[in-house]
Amino acid sequence: MDTADSTPLRAPFRVGLIGYGLAGSVFHAPLIAATDGLTLDTVVTANPERQRQAAAEHPQVRTAATAEELLGRAGDLDLVVIASPNRTHVPLARAALEAGLPVVVDKPLAATAADAEELAALAEGRGLLLSAFQNRRWDNDFRTVAKLVEGGALGKVQRFESRFERWRPRPKGGWRESGDPAEIGGILYDLGSHLVDQALTLFGPAVTVYAESDVRRAGAEADDDTFIAIGHASGVRSHLWMSATAAQLGPRFRVLGDTAGYVKYGLDPQEGALREGLRPGTAASWGVEAESSWGRLGAGESPLTGGGEPVPTLPGDYPAYYAAIAEALRTGGLPPVTAREAAAALRVLEAAKTSAAEARTVTLSD
Repeated sequence: MDTADSTPLRAPFRVGLIGYGLAGSVFHAPLIAATDGLTLDTVVTANPERQRQAAAEHPQVRTAATAEELLGRAGDLDLVVIASPNRTHVPLARAALEAGLPVVVDKPLAATAADAEELAALAEGRGLLLSAFQNRRWDNDFRTVAKLVEGGALGKVQRFESRFERWRPRPKGGWRESGDPAEIGGILYDLGSHLVDQALTLFGPAVTVYAESDVRRAGAEADDDTFIAIGHASGVRSHLWMSATAAQLGPRFRVLGDTAGYVKYGLDPQEGALREGLRPGTAASWGVEAESSWGRLGAGESPLTGGGEPVPTLPGDYPAYYAAIAEALRTGGLPPVTAREAAAALRVLEAAKTSAAEARTVTLSD
């Protein structure tokens, strides 16, 4: 592939997937395989057990032990997806772009906004696609909130509350819970990447950031209980909670406007379905949840005591992300999540780290 050639590609696009842990095997590989116009060509993992797993789950796939081996035949590929540990995202993305390949990177794209901006500039200079995998934009509940906000059902939104809470009183270990800054672990960069991206997608740029961050569990090294308050240029305030230590889970969303509010409990069912081995396209009910889980819209009374009216939850649609990637490759258009958008979210995460460490509100200059 000519690294300076921004001519749109032709499907089917051959995909090399780097990493076959949770992100690679549960999310990326199944979604790539289910997308018209994409074909999973090669999986990179040095783990023999994971190589066998990849071959069993995707019989036509090739395996490679290293990213260098994969990039050594860049001309045989049309897209590289990076689903390896966070510390590898920037160097692998840079290497793939320099090899002339479009790139998708699992969130977070980088540790810092500056690194993300550097990758964005490299991709733009070479006319190559670069996207961050922010699949939670296609959660069923988030799609429903976006529809309500855009349709004016809440009036003028004043406060947006969003939570990803878990009850994991004992650390699981591994790089995601490492205290080594090089690993980019901790719940702020894990779940916070989703929460901040969703808030910015709905309500626009952040002006101020305040955060509280704690390490609650015995033996834990990285933050496991964090809160962020964002003041948006639009005037909306976002309050975001991410925790592994929540013994009682709060609502996934509570969105308050000047005419109505919307409250939704529970999680989108797509991750659970993927973990169970179910695949998009195998049933018409993909991403659909039971009516008992619908959120409620109203004013003046708690939804837990019957206040408001139930709102049908839109189906979740993770396959839409890779469908949009295939379309962007075909047409040369923008990807569904841009590197610049990822950099904006990282700017908020960096400000949150500063705010929590210094016990102050951070004002963003950009």
